[in-house]
Amino acid sequence: MGQDVDAREFTREDRTRYRAKVRRCLDALASMLSEEDFSVDHPQIGIEVEFNLVDAAGDPALRNAEALDRIADEDFQTELGLFNLEVNVPPVEIGGRGLAKIADKLRDDLMHADRRATAVDARLLMIGILPTLQESHFTGDAISANPRYHLLSDQILAARGEDIEIEIDGVDRLATTTDTIIPEAACTSTQLHLQVEPDEFGAAWNASQAVAGVQLAVGANSPFLLGRQLWHETRIALFEQATDTRSEELKVQGVRPRVWFGERWITSVFDLFEENSKYFPALLPVVEEEDPVEELAAGRIPSLAELKLHNGTIYRWNRPIYDVADGRPHLRIENRLLPAGPTVVDALANAAFFYGLVKALVLAERPVWSQMPFAAAEENFHAAARTGIETELVWPNVGAVPARELVLRHLLPLAHAGLESSAVDQDVADRLLGIIEQRCLTGRNGATWMIEAFRRHPMAATDRLAALRDLTVEYREHMLTGEPVHTWPHRG
Repeated sequence: MGQDVDAREFTREDRTRYRAKVRRCLDALASMLSEEDFSVDHPQIGIEVEFNLVDAAGDPALRNAEALDRIADEDFQTELGLFNLEVNVPPVEIGGRGLAKIADKLRDDLMHADRRATAVDARLLMIGILPTLQESHFTGDAISANPRYHLLSDQILAARGEDIEIEIDGVDRLATTTDTIIPEAACTSTQLHLQVEPDEFGAAWNASQAVAGVQLAVGANSPFLLGRQLWHETRIALFEQATDTRSEELKVQGVRPRVWFGERWITSVFDLFEENSKYFPALLPVVEEEDPVEELAAGRIPSLAELKLHNGTIYRWNRPIYDVADGRPHLRIENRLLPAGPTVVDALANAAFFYGLVKALVLAERPVWSQMPFAAAEENFHAAARTGIETELVWPNVGAVPARELVLRHLLPLAHAGLESSAVDQDVADRLLGIIEQRCLTGRNGATWMIEAFRRHPMAATDRLAALRDLTVEYREHMLTGEPVHTWPHRG
């Protein structure tokens, strides 16, 4: 959800003070990276999942506050849209049965919350974009009550100076405008957290960037938006545009977008925080009393509140995170590019694939990023978002190859090796990576299942909304079984 901020107006002085404070946080972080203990005896992983809320017909249910009251679980929080919820699963060690423990906890949370929310005619759905969203849901009235969301929307629109335009060309074409950031709420994701030591952070982030296109290809789950069939992972284009603070003139000038893949391989986590400070003006310039340099001099660990808040308004697909737990600082990568769903086990299969691949690439004798132009990683990423599991991707020493072949022949063995080196129990690794293997063998992930279900629907050509409602209800029925998407049948 991000850090809470009270409703307020910001002055020019606020922004000047905030910029200076972020730079002071950077000075403190630089000192900490060379002097403080960020060591990780047993690296931890975590997962956040954003849900859509739907009614019995499959339409959006704008009742997240009522649903939260019924769920009564502090692991669940609001998200940007009234039709969204988020759950944060507590972190665990990756070794042993860690991934299985997360799957069990997430499944229990989902089923509990779904039962409780039904009392207010709201049901949880793990999906990248809800197919039944309509233009009427893209208004300020659909933003959650938390002041942070309204303030962030106001600041993004003020920085942009004009309404936000959404234009996406896919099988169909979408062109619409909005005067809020509510389209961002349509982008419901699975966010994977990986704790990393400073000495390994650069390599782990580079590896995460290198595999981003592969992740999207096998995990795509967002083919429909506002009644149109667009990209296999439409979330990517939608999120990039829905929070864009740049006018057309600034885009032409080469100003960097706040939803950002990046532009280079890095050597240190400091590179990313420094880029955030240099390239992006503040959206929420809230200044705290704590002086991070004085805290360090006094032998205490600073919160770096301004640095963290600023970082939270720059939407890297692999975001660096600084935090303090039990009085000790730590770093992690927040992998933000995957859609939610289709099921809990599918989400954990995506997680196992990511964690295993990153570990193996970090340990490789010759880093993949030393053999691959950064631009090629970004091109893979956007190509996979467009065409999903059938995308042709570029990989060092392999060339251009279909994503399914790349995964089956080259990357799944690496992922297995990475999980083994992380001491993940073999049966857990085999079960989860076996799901990725079957997706590639069958050519079926969430996006291809939905596209085929829509194509088969008898009203697809005459009443799209009715067909998409039926598709959503059928999708939810399969989601609740917990069976992976490659096994899902189609009606008719």
